Amino acid sequence: MFQTFQESADPSQGPDRLAALRAEMVAAGLDAFLVPRADAHQGEYVADRDARLAWLTGFTGSAGFAAVLADVAGVFVDGRYRVQVRSQVADVFSPVDWPEVQLQDWLKDMLAAGKLGGGKVGFDPWLHTVDQVAKLRASLGEDAELIGSANLVDRIWQDQPAPPAGAAYPYPDALAGRSSAEKRADCAAALRTAGHDAVVLTLPDSICWLLNIRGADIARIPVVLCFAILHSDGQVDLFVDTAKMADVTLGDDVRLHGPEGFASALAAVTGRVRIDAASAPYAVEQALKQAEVCYGDDPCVMPKACKTKAEVDGSREAHLRDGAAMCEFLCWLDQQEIATLTEIDVVTALEGFRRATNALRDISFDTICGSGPNGAIVHYRVTEHSNRKLSVGDVLLVDSGGQYLDGTTDITRTVALGDVGAEPREAFTRVLQGMIAISRLRWPEGMAGRDLDAAARIPLWRAGLDYAHGTGHGVGAYLSVHEGPARLSRVSDVALRAGMILSNEPGFYREGAYGIRIENLIVVAPAPHPDGATIKSLLEFETLTYVPIDRAMIVADMLSADERDWIDSYHAKVAELIAPRLSGAAQSWLANACAPLGS
Repeated sequence: MFQTFQESADPSQGPDRLAALRAEMVAAGLDAFLVPRADAHQGEYVADRDARLAWLTGFTGSAGFAAVLADVAGVFVDGRYRVQVRSQVADVFSPVDWPEVQLQDWLKDMLAAGKLGGGKVGFDPWLHTVDQVAKLRASLGEDAELIGSANLVDRIWQDQPAPPAGAAYPYPDALAGRSSAEKRADCAAALRTAGHDAVVLTLPDSICWLLNIRGADIARIPVVLCFAILHSDGQVDLFVDTAKMADVTLGDDVRLHGPEGFASALAAVTGRVRIDAASAPYAVEQALKQAEVCYGDDPCVMPKACKTKAEVDGSREAHLRDGAAMCEFLCWLDQQEIATLTEIDVVTALEGFRRATNALRDISFDTICGSGPNGAIVHYRVTEHSNRKLSVGDVLLVDSGGQYLDGTTDITRTVALGDVGAEPREAFTRVLQGMIAISRLRWPEGMAGRDLDAAARIPLWRAGLDYAHGTGHGVGAYLSVHEGPARLSRVSDVALRAGMILSNEPGFYREGAYGIRIENLIVVAPAPHPDGATIKSLLEFETLTYVPIDRAMIVADMLSADERDWIDSYHAKVAELIAPRLSGAAQSWLANACAPLGS
């Protein structure tokens, strides 16, 4: 089984570990030290070796950071993790609401309170980006001095795991839709157009996309941890544990080097060298001693986000396969005696149905299965300690996905376990209205996620409700389930383009009671041009996910005629596409689940 249920961090160790870190800070002459969640590649998911924030604090969320001073240690988390962090960290740590409270403002206040004006704030230059360091240094001004330091957590982590050593393997050109040589040629041409001689690549998913390889260094994300320098002639210097590459042939234009040679190679490179200040470690900028450092986007990010026809076709097939597994699971759940099940039972069963496809390579993230109050923890991960028995009357939220060679899936369904009452059903219906609104959108080309996000929230806003996460994130093609640069979010200014795959997942969470989220994956596609239209080019979303939405949770009278038609049409399409892939029992269940509203 891919998912395990052990506690991955121990909050009880927090006080002793924090004391040890503070002793190292004193020895290093530092008044504060920053501990990010990120690794040197700025990945959302990190190898066990790089899970410093979880090891120190006990907080296991996929985003956040800590700032440690002599008398206070703040753990900064966004709205997804406000409930989770309070249950995971010892009282020697203080949760801080981020981004409402900015690090620089908090640091100024804490340093002033300790009479440490001009205090020294240490950070590991490999774990913070160029932009992060520049912004923090400018904001702190004379109130504090930002100092690059050895990683003090590594000094006290006596049993720190070894670096991952998963084997790399080729990704088929037929599924990628383009060869590595073609990708390298196009990205190199973009460098030449910009007048750049090379670009330093630090994002493993960019490098894996560019070279048409995948790996096994990070659980759930099939990437190889590595760095690369792409030159304007299309040649690549790849810095990676060469033992991982035994099964991969990359050709003469890709030169392999051990990771220990990366810093010295940066010091030797000359010419105009691009780095992406939003993702490149500060240490990379500092190592480019002889180069003229230029700033620009990672040239792989946008073409990786705009999927080829082969990638979109693969994703369609992966979603049909995954949708069938989901339907088998929901049929199974509907036949169970609810009171005999736990959240772990549900997660285990769902993974079993995905495994039964004989195509599952991994799950795309640890399944979020929250019943009752656990559903209100947005990124809840069930453990043996937190495992809750299901009860009749619970709202059950299940957010899950699979990694298949032809596509990455991510789906959330919220189901009623018996009669859940009026309030959750009304909230569910408002969430559903927002999901339908995004699904039906048509918009002028050039608009970004921030221009569309509100459409999902309006039904909730009318009732004074909202959710503290974005409406959708980008999704990779057998890569990361969370992929930039585009997303459906009020903070995203990246224009949506054809081929981008995103999630559509509004929600609502009543702390201590229940959580609701409905999620389909969608792909941006050209829209028909209506007669008489004055907008030159229109885009729309094509739905990729086909799994029934629980009709028992829908208050049909709250829906407009168009919304009812959308639901009925969607369910008819689910029945058409998924039924032939199901067992007999699941086919019968699906027919009932996809019946028109009111029938």
